[in-house]
Amino acid sequence: MKRIIVLTLLIFLLTACTVVRIKTDNIDNIINVILSKDNKLYNRVGKGYKYYNPRGVNYIDTREYNEKLYADGNYYYLYVDVISYYYKKEFNYEEKKNAYYSRLIDINNKKGYLEINKVDGQYLIEYEYNYAKIEAFVNEEDINEVILNATYILSTIKFNSNVIKIMLNDDIFINKEEKYDIFTPKTESNNFIEYIEEWGGMNEIIW
Repeated sequence: MKRIIVLTLLIFLLTACTVVRIKTDNIDNIINVILSKDNKLYNRVGKGYKYYNPRGVNYIDTREYNEKLYADGNYYYLYVDVISYYYKKEFNYEEKKNAYYSRLIDINNKKGYLEINKVDGQYLIEYEYNYAKIEAFVNEEDINEVILNATYILSTIKFNSNVIKIMLNDDIFINKEEKYDIFTPKTESNNFIEYIEEWGGMNEIIW
C-alpha cells in the first residue's frame, strides 16, 4: 500500500509542472492558453505538414489538402495552405462587430482569426491560424468543445519546407485551381455548404 502511495506521489510531482488547466467556458482563455504553448506532439502526417489530432477526434478522409475529422457528433473540415506558408503570404483580417464572435489572433508570431456566425439556428465556425483553417457547423452548446479541439489541432501544425519545395517543383501545383476559397472569411454559409456537399451530403450538418 505504501509503495502505491509513493509511486502516486512521484507521478504527481513529475507531471504537475507540465499540467495546464484550461477554463473551457471562455473562448478567449482557450485560445490564449493553448496557442501560447509550443506543442511538438503530432500523430497525423500530410503532404508537407504534420499535426496532432486530440484524443476523441477521429480522422475520416483526405482530399488533397482538405481533411475531414469527426468528434462527438460534429464534423471538422481542415485545410492546410502549404503554398501560402511557403511564400509567406500576407494575412489580413478585420474583426466583425456583428458576428457572434470575432477575433484577430497574433500569438507566437503566428497570425489568424476566429469568427463565429449564427446561420439557420446553428453556428458556423471559421478558425484560421498559421496557414491552416478549420470550419464546422455546430450547435451552440458544442461551440467551446469544438474550439478547444480545433485550437489543439491548429497549434500543432508544423510544415516541412523541403518537402513543400519538392512538391512546388512537381506537376502537383501546375495550373491548379481551387474551387473554394476556404481562406476567405465568409458572411454567408453558401460556399461552405457546397464544400460540405462535396464530402458526402448535407445530412452531416442537420441535427
